[in-house]
Amino acid sequence: MFRILANAWNIEELRNRLLFSLAMIAVFRLGCQIPTPGVDPEAMSNLFQNQSSVLGFLNMFSGGALERFSVFSLGIAPYINASIIMQLLVYVVPYLERLHKEEGSEGRKKINMYTKYGTVVLGALQALGIATWLESLGQVVLYPGWPFTIMAVITLTAGTAFIMWLGEQMTAKGIGNGMSLLITAGILATFPAAILETIQVTDFTRGSDLLRIGGITLICLVVVAAVVFMQDGVRKVPIQHTRRNAGMVQGGLKSFIPLKVNMAGVIPVIFASSILMFPAMALQYIQNRWPELTWVETANLYMGYTHPFHLALQTVLIILFTYFYTAIQLNPTEMAENLKKHGGFIPGIRAGKKTADFIDRLVTRITLCGALFLAAISLVPPLMTRFLNVTFYFGGTSLLIVVGVMLDTVRQMESYMVTRQYDGFLRDGQA
Repeated sequence: MFRILANAWNIEELRNRLLFSLAMIAVFRLGCQIPTPGVDPEAMSNLFQNQSSVLGFLNMFSGGALERFSVFSLGIAPYINASIIMQLLVYVVPYLERLHKEEGSEGRKKINMYTKYGTVVLGALQALGIATWLESLGQVVLYPGWPFTIMAVITLTAGTAFIMWLGEQMTAKGIGNGMSLLITAGILATFPAAILETIQVTDFTRGSDLLRIGGITLICLVVVAAVVFMQDGVRKVPIQHTRRNAGMVQGGLKSFIPLKVNMAGVIPVIFASSILMFPAMALQYIQNRWPELTWVETANLYMGYTHPFHLALQTVLIILFTYFYTAIQLNPTEMAENLKKHGGFIPGIRAGKKTADFIDRLVTRITLCGALFLAAISLVPPLMTRFLNVTFYFGGTSLLIVVGVMLDTVRQMESYMVTRQYDGFLRDGQA
């Protein structure tokens, strides 16, 4: 990896793209430090004192901006949720399906525009919910009321729109996927503070604390190894291509279809966490407004971050969303038709419906492994909180994003260098 970075730095185009991406990340990190007026910083700091919760998950994705209630507090989450919803609507709304399949690049541009509109709407709704929730806490907001709510909604929504624009500029003029790089930058920015906090609360003269640190370190290493192993895990389906020669059909080239074990990525975890966040915040708001309601306190207990009911519900949602998102991403019938159209077939499987059924069964089994992996990864932070008293949010979700983004960025850099070498070879040959 370091060799690839060194070689990329020697290529002017890649160097300019890397510098542009770093400049945009610096702008993003600067915006995370600018607070929204009307909030007591000390009260917000106390609210996030224990970040091993859903708040810690959201704060991690915003790069610590939510803890400061900065202009970038919402981070890129509204854009992710809007993208997921739009991908689902493409297969439900006939107009969007026609744009996706028939109108090519122009249709995709329109869908992208609708995604941006959805990002602004979801950002405004999420900003309204957070502002209302903060006002219900009492001492966090200095001057509660509609002026603060309106200002917070406008500020946070504008911040989300600006982050979305930054990500698009990074994708077009930088290296890698801009949105993913911004999420990765935010995650990495929270790691040093988490490590420092763990060191500060640890008494290295006590055997129990040393055992706890050893357990945390071992879990971190196992999670890192599992993420790296599963990120590139694929099931290779062999493909045989027929070749016609003088009217006779002969055996042709052999290839394979790589089916990723974790085809859905980290999307199901983010979507499930976003859905579970809203009832938890709503119950907290109701409890603050009407503390005499006993059933709300019970519901809050069951929706607690480390409660078995919450963990079971989160696991079920992640598995369901993994299957649902994988079904959207991969269509076995369409894949079988493309194979048949290009003269390809799976050895031992009849072309057409038999091939589609075979791919469907194979994807179902592979997706189960990916879904269980994502569910297990998502359980790491609450279990570490409950049994190891971890005060920061650490999980395979963050490592899954970081590892995946880094691998994709390195591959893009390699492709740039290969293309440059190929162009140079052609120029030398023409000369």
